[in-house]
Amino acid sequence: MLPTRSPLPSAPEELVVNTGPLIALGKIGAFELVEQLPIRFSTPRQVVDEVEAGVRLGHPVAVPPWVAIRELSGEILPLGQHILDVGESAVIQLAIERKIPDVCIDEWRGRRAAASVGLRVTGSLGLLGRAKRLGLTPTVRPWLERLGAAGVYFHPDLLKEFLSAMGE
Repeated sequence: MLPTRSPLPSAPEELVVNTGPLIALGKIGAFELVEQLPIRFSTPRQVVDEVEAGVRLGHPVAVPPWVAIRELSGEILPLGQHILDVGESAVIQLAIERKIPDVCIDEWRGRRAAASVGLRVTGSLGLLGRAKRLGLTPTVRPWLERLGAAGVYFHPDLLKEFLSAMGE
């Protein structure tokens, strides 16, 4: 079964973004495109720590300056840490604390957990699709090819469904 997806509303909003989408979009050079979306991006400190750990290991992606770094009001709830990684847990907790209804998570377990607490979930593909719908990019297929070349995996059925929804 494919993870739950829901489109982002068309009006500008805030979106709490997880490590996976930041790395995936950074690897394919899509930050400039995504930055143009009418979204205020934020992320918890824990996600920044995960991305910075990757940079120390030689990965070329850093958190872009247009993503606001937010602190949680307290420690990450223990229940989330048993099921999810620290970044996903922190993204969901930050969204709940700040009453931000939208999160950007690619990993299926995090997507399901976020949806189960009433958050609207999108991911890297959703952001690329939104960019196309807004006319910021004429097609998404080249971006998907870049994702594949960069080693970012999405289920083939999901990619087929996504391309069909995008009219490609």
